[in-house]
Amino acid sequence: MTIIIFVLILWYGGLFFQSFFLHRYAAHQVFTMSKFTERITFILTWLFQGSSYLSAYGYGIMHRMHHAYTDTEKDPHSPSFDDNLFAMMWKTKTIYQDINDQKIEVDQKFTKNVPQWKSFDAFASSRFSRLLWITFYVLFFAYFTTALWQWILLPVALLMAPIHGVIINWFGHIYGYVNFKMKNTSKNLFHFDFLMMGEGYHNNHHKHATSANFGVKWHEIDITYLIIRVLDFFKIIKLKAIPVKN
Repeated sequence: MTIIIFVLILWYGGLFFQSFFLHRYAAHQVFTMSKFTERITFILTWLFQGSSYLSAYGYGIMHRMHHAYTDTEKDPHSPSFDDNLFAMMWKTKTIYQDINDQKIEVDQKFTKNVPQWKSFDAFASSRFSRLLWITFYVLFFAYFTTALWQWILLPVALLMAPIHGVIINWFGHIYGYVNFKMKNTSKNLFHFDFLMMGEGYHNNHHKHATSANFGVKWHEIDITYLIIRVLDFFKIIKLKAIPVKN
């Protein structure tokens, strides 16, 4: 039971900071926060993503490119131009690393105001950091595992962020339903998004990319947005606007 709880904490904790910080803040900037809060959030993202930590800079730029080039050859991750999900994951990893290492030229419109903490990212993305997390996960599993099948969850813990990404970037462009007909393949994966905390309303998000709330219909409850509203209420962050959706 300890292993299951541990993986669930990593799943939803890592997912929240990927959605809240990397996606809605770094990429879309639907709310603001102080520099101190931003630094704390960098650290919390590292703590929950662990060995699969993603930098706000690399993620933010790549996601902006995804919106600009959705389902074209320039899309960093598209089922339309990748043979399978593993090929897409590898392509995404390569582009992400090249952005972080500044090996490719990126249009300034994609880099504007994207948060970056170079010294921290250098540590959090380092092999040393990732090996520390891997060692910790393996030792934790070795100590608390009570059944052989629980070891299946170890790769999930190690690759949490890429798994979260591929669920949306691959399956969210193949399966599901649409509320808005668009010139791309984005779909809503769930009628109630219990698994991805609102990220599964991908078609809604492509239609209203600057909205903090990814839900549109009454049953499309965006759990991350609810937490954002609480943080806004306590003035930890400040929502820029709550647009009316048509």
